[in-house]
Amino acid sequence: MRAVLGLDMGGKRIGVAAVQAGTTIALPVGVIERKNREWVLSEIQKLLKSYKAEKIVVGLPVTLKGEMGIAAEKLMAEMEWFKARLAVPVMMWDERLSSKEVERVLLEGDVSRKRRKEVIDQLAAQRILQSYIDSQSGTGIRVS
Repeated sequence: MRAVLGLDMGGKRIGVAAVQAGTTIALPVGVIERKNREWVLSEIQKLLKSYKAEKIVVGLPVTLKGEMGIAAEKLMAEMEWFKARLAVPVMMWDERLSSKEVERVLLEGDVSRKRRKEVIDQLAAQRILQSYIDSQSGTGIRVS
């Protein structure tokens, strides 16, 4: 597998994770602050070039029942704009509870509120991307 980027598209920040070519472990790599769409697009393009990524996996916030709610529909519409401007495929991936799971783990680890705020977005992106990678390598279960 070649390099793949994972994105957790939050309202204020976008968590970013990556899996390097030849590996199967997704790692959190940073956060993109949302300024405007053009800024975000530019930052994503820099990451694609830096990691030589062939694909982007974006967390899709489906409902607990696995249905497309308002948040998922809004994100799908936003991603159409990005897809038209990116030179790599963009795949939507079920992210049900990714941020909540990461927050629970951080709370159990007694991580301070300030530190949780700093890392939660990129750790959610890492969890989304790892779920995708595991499903492709046969080591995980695809949720949707």
